[in-house]
Amino acid sequence: MKEAPTVLFDAPGPKAQVRHRIIGFAGLLLVAGVLAVIVIGLANPANNQFAPDKWYPFLLRSTWTSYIIPGLLFTLASALAAVVLSIIAGILLGLGRLAPNVIVRAVCGVFVEFFRAVPVLMMMLFAYFFGLYVLQLTGMPGLFFGVVSGLFFYNSSVIAELVRSGVGSLPRGQREAGLAIGMTEVQALFTVQLPQAITAMLPSIVSQLVVILKDTALGTWITASDLLQQASNIGSAYANTIPALLVAAAIYIVINYALTRVAGWLEQRLKRSGRMSRRKPEVALIGAPEAEPAVASPR
Repeated sequence: MKEAPTVLFDAPGPKAQVRHRIIGFAGLLLVAGVLAVIVIGLANPANNQFAPDKWYPFLLRSTWTSYIIPGLLFTLASALAAVVLSIIAGILLGLGRLAPNVIVRAVCGVFVEFFRAVPVLMMMLFAYFFGLYVLQLTGMPGLFFGVVSGLFFYNSSVIAELVRSGVGSLPRGQREAGLAIGMTEVQALFTVQLPQAITAMLPSIVSQLVVILKDTALGTWITASDLLQQASNIGSAYANTIPALLVAAAIYIVINYALTRVAGWLEQRLKRSGRMSRRKPEVALIGAPEAEPAVASPR
């Protein structure tokens, strides 16, 4: 007997469907009105932001080679470094918060709670000046160190909480099954619970990766040559700040959308491979030869 699907709310009736359509249409009109006001304001004859001379610099090769591409490379490099370091440290910190050892749990807990409470910009500024005055990192290495360190400390703490909550949301039987076949607590955590938790919390991790990419823009406070800073430089050089910021925003949107699509594909692939791995024993049983019926021996 097929079970009825579980829903969180009742299916809307005819009146509710009409009401939903009216609300949706009103929302579209509101969004269109706001966009129209913005476009009219930007097209003000006193300072027309759609004038050809404000967009012409983006047709020049020097604008891309001297401003946009270097800024984009700095943004992607700092985001990639922060992502890799944050994922590695976040998984280790999250598992540390679940470790049987009380001291390990306490140390990881203090680290996570402290750096989750400190603003990213404050950590970025502290890391930049620490690298400048203590480590003697000047120029581009110092800026890169400041941006990556600020993003690393905050986002590794957030990912650690995602790992902890992901493992904690699994059924208790997963851990008990690992212990029942002779695994230790650590082996069951790494081998049984962690792979399932990563698959379950992948959408949340991807959302955090998008946040990392966007937060690289905070590097403008330490004059890092990221995409936003280079867009501001274009605005200062060609007196087209708003068009430059619109181009930078479009680049951010494209990159984040691509990252979200890749993560969605990866999530579906992991789920599909998980289902296939669970079906392998069933396939083997179907293809196995049937046992011959027992025949009673004559007396």
